[in-house]
Amino acid sequence: MATMIDTRGLMQQAEAQCQQRGVRFTPIRRRVLEMIAGAPGGLKAYDLLDRLTTEHAAARPPTVYRALEFLSDQGLVHRIESLNAYVACPCPEHAHGFQLLICRQCGRVEELHLDEINDRLSHRARELGFRVDRQTIELLGYCDACLQVANEA
Repeated sequence: MATMIDTRGLMQQAEAQCQQRGVRFTPIRRRVLEMIAGAPGGLKAYDLLDRLTTEHAAARPPTVYRALEFLSDQGLVHRIESLNAYVACPCPEHAHGFQLLICRQCGRVEELHLDEINDRLSHRARELGFRVDRQTIELLGYCDACLQVANEA
């Protein structure tokens, strides 16, 4: 079962974080984050654009991509590389890396913070003379709910 994100709490935390960092949390950025937070399996940029244009007729792809870049830079959303989609981070204050569990059936995404995995990977990369800029660990499989449905069929 996916972790339910407290959208209201997330928005308050995002506002406070942006204010503390001295960056602007514009209405468009806010709305994009709200839309992503309301989608348990994440949203693709063009799905966001479709939703956003119903509210803001002038919204164009660069509008969405700039908002996504900002939200990602601030640690408020994560890009699901394998799906080319974005999911809200339930704990943006977490400064370390993360891992994503992605259900192939329902698309739900669960975020993990197994720091020991990130630490070991970073340490090994340094030993090999490699500087890691970004790390994405995605585990694809089936959530408990989908497995139960499959077993009942």
